[in-house]
Amino acid sequence: MTSLSVEILAADAAEPITSAGNAQLGIAVLAGIAAIVLLITKFKLHAFLALTIGSLALGAFAGAPLADTIKSFTTGLGNTVAGVGVLIALGAILGKLLADSGGADQIVDTILARASGRAMPWAMVLIASVIGLPLFFEVGIVLLIPVVLLVAKRGNYSLMRIGIPALAGLSVMHGLIPPHPGPLVAIDAVGANLGVTLALGLVVAIPTVIIAGPVFSRYAARWVDIPAPENMIPVRPSEDLEKRPGFGVTVATVLLPVVLMLVKALVDIVVDDPENGAQKVTDVIGSPLIALLAAVIVALFTLGRAAGFTKERLSSTVEKSLAPIAGVLLIVGAGGGFKQTLIDIGVGQMILEFSENWSIPALLLAWLIAVAIRLATGSATVATISAAGLVAPLAEGMSTTETALLVLAIGAGSLFFSHVNDAGFWLVKEYFGMTVGQTIKTWSVMETIISVVGIVFVLLLSLVL
Repeated sequence: MTSLSVEILAADAAEPITSAGNAQLGIAVLAGIAAIVLLITKFKLHAFLALTIGSLALGAFAGAPLADTIKSFTTGLGNTVAGVGVLIALGAILGKLLADSGGADQIVDTILARASGRAMPWAMVLIASVIGLPLFFEVGIVLLIPVVLLVAKRGNYSLMRIGIPALAGLSVMHGLIPPHPGPLVAIDAVGANLGVTLALGLVVAIPTVIIAGPVFSRYAARWVDIPAPENMIPVRPSEDLEKRPGFGVTVATVLLPVVLMLVKALVDIVVDDPENGAQKVTDVIGSPLIALLAAVIVALFTLGRAAGFTKERLSSTVEKSLAPIAGVLLIVGAGGGFKQTLIDIGVGQMILEFSENWSIPALLLAWLIAVAIRLATGSATVATISAAGLVAPLAEGMSTTETALLVLAIGAGSLFFSHVNDAGFWLVKEYFGMTVGQTIKTWSVMETIISVVGIVFVLLLSLVL
């Protein structure tokens, strides 16, 4: 999948559909992105429609024939959905099984039973990071917020001291760690190795989540000292279940795809022989599709059946998990179409020429582009997809490690300063009962810390590796 994407990108970058000059291309890119931003923020249009219209506007401003622009967009959409669509679906099924079976609650209750006092913020980071691996960010928030509010109320903790570490754990997983949609699309766009990206992503994520979570929460709790709002403590998903899966088997199920992908990456580095029998086996079982599929099949028994689900309820749970991701898939696909349009009109070559003149490191350039799009659109996923398309040509000639770090730089940039145009901003504000100012002081600053600390560690890794 990855090598094919690289060949497609290289071929398309080499034969742009328009011969417009750099000035016209620059104006076209700004106009295309401006159209997307205005449609999302001013006219409240769905991101899928905004990206589709923005892609057509991009081609028109670049002087490309409409038929060629449509072909580029549909090709990019198809390639992106083919590359990551099944993985997003499998991740959604795993997350739904984890939530509905009570497995997530089991992880939460077990860790909280062993943590108290100063250890509580660290426990919240651990809970959010483990649960955040297979869950979409919004689903993770909805699942974790009741826990955060209950812990803050029962233990008489500052809401920010407990809430910020949990949000940091979820956000870091969302931005840096596959199989989340953003990192998956960026990996596909720049031709990175998923296992290596996952391994390096964990190396960057651990110190980042510590600094943005437990450490920053001390200051956030001083700036915004509020109690847990009584009216926002909902019923937990598993309260109507007679039994739920055990802690050990739940954690093992969640971590199974991560372990399989990391084993593949390790064997690829140590053995480095495509003809080796062991490497052939790990290449199959460690591929994202097989790793996630294996986890879902295992979860049907270790989570679903363990919670006493009948075959009918298991089928219903899987079906319900797929409906909410239709919008995500369409946005990701349209983002891939926008990316391909950018490449085909020759923007990649323009970026290459500019980066040579500016002498800006590729990793920093990727981060800055993602930051700009994140601030404009409010969407981490849109920022990741668009930035990956813009900097994809920079990945040519890069080593496996460098392309993985390029993905992480984009992911870090996509999390920068969430504000009023981000759905996550309002979700956190309403759940925690904060004002807009309080949300900016806590949530927005936390997101910025994640982004800045993330790129610092990516740059440090680039010096070492």
